Amino acid sequence: MARWLQIAGLAIGLAGLILQFAITMPASMAAGRSLLGSVVFYFSFFTILTNIGAVLVHLASLRGAGTGLLGRFSSARMRGGVAAAIAMVMIVYVTVLAPLWQPEGLFLVCDVLLHYVTPVIYLLWWLTAGADGSTRWSDIGYWVAYPVIYLVYALARAPIAGEVPYPFLDIAANGAVGVAKSALAMTILFLVLCVIAIVADRGISGFRKAARPN
Repeated sequence: MARWLQIAGLAIGLAGLILQFAITMPASMAAGRSLLGSVVFYFSFFTILTNIGAVLVHLASLRGAGTGLLGRFSSARMRGGVAAAIAMVMIVYVTVLAPLWQPEGLFLVCDVLLHYVTPVIYLLWWLTAGADGSTRWSDIGYWVAYPVIYLVYALARAPIAGEVPYPFLDIAANGAVGVAKSALAMTILFLVLCVIAIVADRGISGFRKAARPN
């Protein structure tokens, strides 16, 4: 089952990312962005970056990559960090972003694939095969660096590009205090998910060891 989940996660993740790129580029350029600006716009979403991470974890695990750049995505630290991040993608979308817009057509397809299907597949795989008890509490520091760096990038890009990837990061609409509160809430949520990931990783590993016949 684990291998099938990996294959499904890799295939569906790639399909969602490629399709999203294919429909985003012309729509973005039609909105006035340049070709380069449209590419930057596509890669400025936490959802896209996190789904790329999930695809790379699946690919590294399927290939048995243990060294090199791809090999880093097969480590326990990376697997656990992506689990926390992809869970956050789904939770924030369902609770905050989904009510704000109604995508149609291929945009709806991508919306479902990247915010619902790929997170569920990845988390199922991680819980059944990716969690092995190797994560450490110190890994949380590395994991939290990802959303913090992303937040800094998104806010630094905003005055240059004149746009933000997510409405809760819009200082013009929400004020600096409002954005700060949203950023703090997201950080706390991510920290909670990181703690859950560590506890789940160790708990699942302990359960497997206890279930093995002596």
